[in-house]
Amino acid sequence: MIENYGILTLLPAALVIALAIMTKRTTEPLLVGCIASYVIIYGWNFLQPLVDCLFSVITDYDNAWLILVCGLFGSLIALLNASRGTHTIANLIGKVCKTGKSTLLMSWILGIIIFIDDYMNIMTISSCMQKNSDENKVPREALAYVIDSTGAPACVILPFSTWAIFYAGAFYEQSAVQALGYGNAMSTYVHTVPFMFYAIVALAIVPMFICGLIPQVGAMKQAYQRAAKTGQVYSADSAQYNQEETAASENKSAHVIDFVIPMLLLIVVTVWLDDILLAILAAIVACIVLYIPRKLVSMQEFCELWIKGFADMVPSLVIIVAALMMRQASNDLNLPDYVVKLVMPYIGRHSFPAVAFLVVSILAFITGSNWGIPAVCAPIIIPLGSAVGTNLLLVMAAIVSGGVFSSHACFYSDATVMTSSSCKIENMEHVVTQMPYALLALGISFFAYLVCGCVI
Repeated sequence: MIENYGILTLLPAALVIALAIMTKRTTEPLLVGCIASYVIIYGWNFLQPLVDCLFSVITDYDNAWLILVCGLFGSLIALLNASRGTHTIANLIGKVCKTGKSTLLMSWILGIIIFIDDYMNIMTISSCMQKNSDENKVPREALAYVIDSTGAPACVILPFSTWAIFYAGAFYEQSAVQALGYGNAMSTYVHTVPFMFYAIVALAIVPMFICGLIPQVGAMKQAYQRAAKTGQVYSADSAQYNQEETAASENKSAHVIDFVIPMLLLIVVTVWLDDILLAILAAIVACIVLYIPRKLVSMQEFCELWIKGFADMVPSLVIIVAALMMRQASNDLNLPDYVVKLVMPYIGRHSFPAVAFLVVSILAFITGSNWGIPAVCAPIIIPLGSAVGTNLLLVMAAIVSGGVFSSHACFYSDATVMTSSSCKIENMEHVVTQMPYALLALGISFFAYLVCGCVI
């Protein structure tokens, strides 16, 4: 029997969000949330379960895979930067992107083109566009917003991405979904794409923001004012992540292939083997073959760069580990089950998709679980939706949209952390600058599900 902790189930999540807003920090509120969760479950004997949670998180295969992917992405980016391959690409792009608007629009377009995986999307675009963005005095916060807004949203809209494959399989396990009669998992998923309102709206808001149709507000407006007045594309708090940039020197032997071949291999191996970790390792091997014989870097420098790039990702990896611990603690508190069973029985046919979207969005935001929460909620929400007679395509799209919102907006989701790290700014600066636009997309999407639930 699942133990119910009542309203206390929501306390750790509330603590995390409140402390993050007050302190503008990420790791510490997550750890406080973990401790609060295990105090609720075990009382003053919480310490051992907390340690067990840490070991469970870091020894889990999927979590270890995520940590290695993030760390090795840092190694790959360090190698690409040292070869000056990223700078040659930036110089080519700079011939087209001569203004801040064109630079951000190019970032948005690349984000849609590189739809296979959101991690690849984030790391590739930040490497390509950061130099041009800085030269055109675009705040790093704006670049990070554009990159984050085209990560998961592009992946769910375009099939054959890692997101599409995961969700297609998760949904097709439900007998009610198979009964729709679309033939197979991917075909069923494709029919839900027109209703993935959050992903569609989040992508559409970006060019409107770039062109000024949607104004700069709040912290984003302040970031643009700072860049205009001082020329600083990042804040004083983010300066610590950018100290090495002035030390880089031009390497006359660098060529566009030094960037293109490793990144092309990264894409090909990801598509071929469906494992981005193996793809990153293949790209790093390509760097060895390309750089060392041509003396772009020595073997010693190569090893040092590998380690340094991984080490540069450590602050982000700490946040990710803390987020994974919070996710585990929330599961141990039975948070998803508590919220879904509390809300769903009181929802009617017409409002069901909108409420399902909101519930999954909130749960995924609280736990930072972009795939886990939707996968846990689907076996509960889909049968309930079928029972009340609502459109299941809308319900499935709402579940995916909730996961996309979390990936985009949650301040400790892996995508958010990777975006702030790759753009070399403080994580909470990225969060507060993009949050108004994420909430705008959330509101529009909720209304869209409400309307469609009444007419479809």
